[in-house]
Amino acid sequence: MSEPGGANKFAPALLLLAPVLLGGCASVRVLDAAQPGAPLIYAGTRLDWYALNGGCCPRDHFGAEAPKHPALDLPASALLDTLLLPLAIAAELGVGLQVRGGN
Repeated sequence: MSEPGGANKFAPALLLLAPVLLGGCASVRVLDAAQPGAPLIYAGTRLDWYALNGGCCPRDHFGAEAPKHPALDLPASALLDTLLLPLAIAAELGVGLQVRGGN
């Protein structure tokens, strides 16, 4: 059986996630930038941390602007960066995966 107001119990979490989703995830921003020399391993997490510690020039170091709310984005970026870690390590080592999509 469902609880009365069950859908409303997720409202606070959605309100907290909304700025992150609307502002863009740091991991996605760095991957999309594809700047030579930018960090690959935990790049989004590092971008968030850089912004939280008052880094002056995220575009120069990461090829992307930091999210507006890096503290809110940090957990999501850390999770995504962890999931992408094997690919980031392979790319850092120069292993070409030759991945192709569709026909």
